[in-house]
Amino acid sequence: MHIQGFSSVLVNTLTVLIGSSIGLLLKKGIPERISKAVMIALGLVTMYIGISGALSDGNKGANAIVVVIVMVVGTIIGEIIDIDKWIGKAGEFVEKKSKKKSNGTSIAEGFVTSSLVFCIGAMTIVGSLEAGLKGDCTTIYTKSIMDLISSCMMASAMGFGVLCSSLFVFIFQGSLVLLSGLLENVLRDPNVIAEISIAGNIMILGLGFNLIGLSKFKIANMLPALLLVPLVHWGISYIPFLS
Repeated sequence: MHIQGFSSVLVNTLTVLIGSSIGLLLKKGIPERISKAVMIALGLVTMYIGISGALSDGNKGANAIVVVIVMVVGTIIGEIIDIDKWIGKAGEFVEKKSKKKSNGTSIAEGFVTSSLVFCIGAMTIVGSLEAGLKGDCTTIYTKSIMDLISSCMMASAMGFGVLCSSLFVFIFQGSLVLLSGLLENVLRDPNVIAEISIAGNIMILGLGFNLIGLSKFKIANMLPALLLVPLVHWGISYIPFLS
């Protein structure tokens, strides 16, 4: 694992912290009606990111059957564990300790939404592997600039939970970089990354619906789907008429 690779994770975490802090400062002077309008705009942009990401040319090699299986099974696992509930409790704990309110958006909601937007996608996975294995941080640095802008916008609309997501960025991307040697073998098939990307972008699309107020999907309960992709992809490869 390249030391330079892990430093890129610190840079990405710092950009989320800085962007969120700026957004929180801006939030204080923004009227509620404008804040709600920004939330809708963010929701529409998030939906666009989810749709365009799922339909990207880079995902052409993905097996739709793998995506269907992992989304269904992963969501069942997530519902049984009820990941959303536990994250919600963590958010409530932080909210009580920090005594911060987010004008209708809970800290947990801001945390989950921003964490998924920042961390789910091929750019995060490929960038972290490149950083860990080769010391090539170009993708992560590019992502950092994007996250700086996104975190500022999201924090201005969703509040303190977005800043808290910097911890998730550090843990998630840091784990990918540290485990890059092992993960390279698991993710060396570009079709696996494509399937992870599609599943992740489906979740991002769901987040968009949540942001504009059309739904209250428990997106966090779908997260186990991402972990199942390599296993299901491997299993499907042994079934000729499905692969």
